[in-house]
Amino acid sequence: MNLAFPWPITNGEWLAFTSAAITVLFGLALLIAPALSFRILRIAPLPGHPEAISEGRATIAGFYLGVGLCCLLTGQFWVYLALGFSWAFTAFGRLVSILSDKASTPFNWMRLVLECALAGLALAFALGFVA
Repeated sequence: MNLAFPWPITNGEWLAFTSAAITVLFGLALLIAPALSFRILRIAPLPGHPEAISEGRATIAGFYLGVGLCCLLTGQFWVYLALGFSWAFTAFGRLVSILSDKASTPFNWMRLVLECALAGLALAFALGFVA
């Protein structure tokens, strides 16, 4: 398998490509500007703990960039399937938090809609709903 940056052709490929590109943009934002990203996400590291910023750059940005770039560079439906399920379980975790942590805020609902949309874009192509 070669890394050839396959340009999307069909509507389904464009949907999945869009989900992967947005995921990469999120990863780049967290890698380059983790403090700003944390403020946007409404989370803050504890004073005196710089390792929290490292988590944003390493764990979160690394995952977003790794999966997103694999999708963009290979165009394989299995990788898009992984991206879609990752976003779907992210949305599931947010829904569990909304329902059980009393976290029903407009921000969380907005993020839930975004995560469901990103999951749907990738899964629509990977599962063959859109050709």
